[in-house]
Amino acid sequence: MKIKLDENLPERLVPELVSLGHDTDTVHAEHLDGRDDNDIWQAAQSGGRLLITQDLDFSDMRRFVPGTHAGLLLVRLAQPGRDALVARVAALFATEPVEDWRGCLIVATDHKLRVRRPS
Repeated sequence: MKIKLDENLPERLVPELVSLGHDTDTVHAEHLDGRDDNDIWQAAQSGGRLLITQDLDFSDMRRFVPGTHAGLLLVRLAQPGRDALVARVAALFATEPVEDWRGCLIVATDHKLRVRRPS
């Protein structure tokens, strides 16, 4: 799977995801730090990449309708420290059928995963 990590996620997720076979890049590597959400979204979509973020601006299903994009994973942890984020995202990609997430809007919390699929 092709993935883009938003700037609010630890870059040490890159080797974790790459070791699981995913083509992973970051907002930072593309020099998009501090840019508008639309710029980040367009960069992810132009590369056909699932965007992983903590930014609630990406939670609007009316704007990010499943099936109209490459995929969006919103991570919402109660205590989103770097270690917790790395552990949760790495665990999801190691145990879930993430290849089926193409075009989906996924919300991951500490203990739940909600996948909104294209209709």
